[in-house]
Amino acid sequence: MKILIIEDEQGLRQSIQKYLEYQGYVCEAAGDFVTGMEKVRTFNYDCVVVDIGLPYGNGLDIVKELKEIESKSGIIIISAKNALEDKLKGLELGSDDYLTKPFHLSELNARINAIIRRRNFGGNKIIEFNEIKLNAEAQRVTVNNRAINLTDKEYQLLEYFIANNRRVLTKAAIAEHIWGDEYEQVSNYDFIYSHIKNLRKKLIDAGCEDYIKTVYGSGYRFTDN
Repeated sequence: MKILIIEDEQGLRQSIQKYLEYQGYVCEAAGDFVTGMEKVRTFNYDCVVVDIGLPYGNGLDIVKELKEIESKSGIIIISAKNALEDKLKGLELGSDDYLTKPFHLSELNARINAIIRRRNFGGNKIIEFNEIKLNAEAQRVTVNNRAINLTDKEYQLLEYFIANNRRVLTKAAIAEHIWGDEYEQVSNYDFIYSHIKNLRKKLIDAGCEDYIKTVYGSGYRFTDN
């Protein structure tokens, strides 16, 4: 899952990014309004964490932009101001949640998890697709109640596939979603094939049907038909 952090305080921005990456998220960061606006207009994110007070602009305008471009990103506003007016304005514009500084990083993580589950899986902590069951909080996967060990990237791939089952996902979309900025530094998508091959093998070896279908010239589709 891919998160964008728009926060001008470098120490806080780096702390949030390090903590969320440790939780298994792919994180990108922006330290000002202009960079943040450019990123939300260019890339897709599962959740955007945005400060209201930013250099060169107001974070609420980024929330407004996300809604105008019909982004599916969850939105959490963070602000040093414990002002009811700011909170109401943010929620009115379409943000999903609001956190007042200072806050515990574990609380931010919990709220991000809740938003992503609500948007992708109706708020369920347990995600099921036929014989596959995912525990989103523990990042634990079972096939026919048999636990299998996946790497962080393999888990993220599986969750992304299930959240978008029956849709064709291009290699570029998969790379951007799972690897974030890193994918722009590669010349081809062979690394995606390797991760998908490993994920498919682990699922099949555990007794799972082969749901990962190659759509030649386009990408992949996760489907049971």
